[in-house]
Amino acid sequence: MIDLTPEQWALGLIGAFLIGLSKGGIPGIGNLTAGIYATIFPAKASVGILLPVLICGDIVAVLVYRRHALWPYIAKLAPWTAIGVIIGWLLFGAVSDRQIQVIIGVILVGMTVVHFWRIRYLQKGGESQESDFVHSLPFAIAAGILVGFSTMMANAAGPVAALYLMAMGLPKYAFIGTSAWFFFLVNLFKIPFMIEQEVITGTSIWLSLSLGVMAILGGLAAPKMVKHINQKWFGGLVWFFIVVAGVGLLIKPDWPRLLLSLFV
Repeated sequence: MIDLTPEQWALGLIGAFLIGLSKGGIPGIGNLTAGIYATIFPAKASVGILLPVLICGDIVAVLVYRRHALWPYIAKLAPWTAIGVIIGWLLFGAVSDRQIQVIIGVILVGMTVVHFWRIRYLQKGGESQESDFVHSLPFAIAAGILVGFSTMMANAAGPVAALYLMAMGLPKYAFIGTSAWFFFLVNLFKIPFMIEQEVITGTSIWLSLSLGVMAILGGLAAPKMVKHINQKWFGGLVWFFIVVAGVGLLIKPDWPRLLLSLFV
């Protein structure tokens, strides 16, 4: 077992619970966890520690929302996502811990900028052109490869997938169910690549499973909360938490410990 300080355990457990809430339907909040883990653990090791925690949350999510998944969207993204995972795997060994932190932060903030640029574009009357583009094969290819690359490099594909699924106009429960099945399958696909990179080891897996218990609890608690989140607030919450996590990694303040102070 990896030796952790009480502070690391506290932040790790909080982050795992946030993963469960996110997987269970509280939008975007799990994106904080990628940033938390990349700060309290070596950034590259954090990717391997986090993956089984994500899968614990995925299992709960697919059980709860299995009837809401829209499989054509998953099938359209899946092959390109697999290619993105392989690209990320080939490049993973060439980057440092700090570079991984920056990659995570850039992905999170960059996708937020793209999202709000899209909103402004639509407000200026670009609906017809945008509708044609987001339903096109090139958009699915670009989104899928970016999802695969960012999830392999940093477990930070949530914002990219959110942008794609929100562009498709999916309602709340379809968004959650489709995301749940998609990431469950993608995260299972990543396991052998993470083992080959030695970021998932016999030692790390026990830590991950210990933290994963909190992800399961968060996943079970989330559906009761989802009922009280209206569609308008749903999208706003996604992007709020993405920005918090991304900016935190780029400017690198002691924000995980500030988070801890809210709980203890």
